[in-house]
Amino acid sequence: MSLAISQQWNNSVPSIEETINSIQSASSWDERVAQIRLIPQNHGTGDHPSIYAHIAKLLYVSHLAPDFAYVHEATFYDGEYFAQVYSAAHVGTDGFANVAESNLRRVIDDDPRTLLIFRTILGLTKDEFSHSTKIVGTASDLVSLSASKVDSLEKKRGSISSEEAAVAAKTISYIMERRLFGAPSGGWRVKQDKPDTCEGWESVRGFERSGVPYSIFLHQRHYGGAFRQIIDATSTKRGNILEDAVEKLFISKRISFVRTGSNDQSEIERRFGILVRPTPDFVVFDSSDQLRAMLECKTINDGGTARDKAPRFKSLRDEAIRLGGIPLIAILGGMGWARVNDALGPVVRDTEGRVFTLSNLSDMLEVAPFPSLNRIQP
Repeated sequence: MSLAISQQWNNSVPSIEETINSIQSASSWDERVAQIRLIPQNHGTGDHPSIYAHIAKLLYVSHLAPDFAYVHEATFYDGEYFAQVYSAAHVGTDGFANVAESNLRRVIDDDPRTLLIFRTILGLTKDEFSHSTKIVGTASDLVSLSASKVDSLEKKRGSISSEEAAVAAKTISYIMERRLFGAPSGGWRVKQDKPDTCEGWESVRGFERSGVPYSIFLHQRHYGGAFRQIIDATSTKRGNILEDAVEKLFISKRISFVRTGSNDQSEIERRFGILVRPTPDFVVFDSSDQLRAMLECKTINDGGTARDKAPRFKSLRDEAIRLGGIPLIAILGGMGWARVNDALGPVVRDTEGRVFTLSNLSDMLEVAPFPSLNRIQP
């Protein structure tokens, strides 16, 4: 970004280039904040946007990361758990050789978690398998399995009745034998037309014995998308990736805080005097229950949305000033914030440079007020 250096009539006033260099060369976070605070004092308002944008691009953009770079930890989707359940299904069916309906029923009855393996072989989601059991159950005068029941069985959180095991086994058999869904036409095909089930259980046994060629493995990832199931299953937690990381850091460092999302807004107002609504995502306080900092988390991957959300930090800054100038801290994620002129630049301005991401979150503890806090876990 090119910057026109304003004519300086007073030699004691730094040029724009000198201001940026002093901020860039600051030896600590607090010194950086102090240097950024001098911008309004040393430069006219017409220069402010370009200065903040340049600082944002120079010092902050490199720390940004899109949320698609991360997958939430979930034991159910880990390879170790799947391998354990796969072993039970493999042993129980003699390497998928004994797949008679009666034996499938026994295997599922003995270890309901194996339903995960058989459902994955079918290529169905929990909802889809649930609906399939309704079709089979209605025709066979059996109960059906709800999606939540399927989930609890696969995660070993519930018991299974003999009738539930029966409808599960019958559904698996019907689908693998292509007796449940009709043959489509007009450019459609059933989900069992995939390499490991295109010839029913024979295909399963073949891949189990010889392995899956890497090209087929990659093609199936291309079909389904890498990590698609876990991303869908953890979408709510994914939306809280920044908040969860901040909370974990504060707890580990014994920082006293309130994560306001699950708290009564009026209680936050009464306890800390914060009037802005909604309240910031986190408030930090000391051993005397005095408000010491406010934190706002924003994950945005679209530049236009980042621009629209940036004014939120202006309102929080105004509140921070009203409360005596307490520090306002931004925790940002997503490449939308790479838009520096009217998104990240204003946030740097409103937080006086206290902007952090997942990649440098621990650095936040180096900036005031954290070094002086009595670190007592809430």
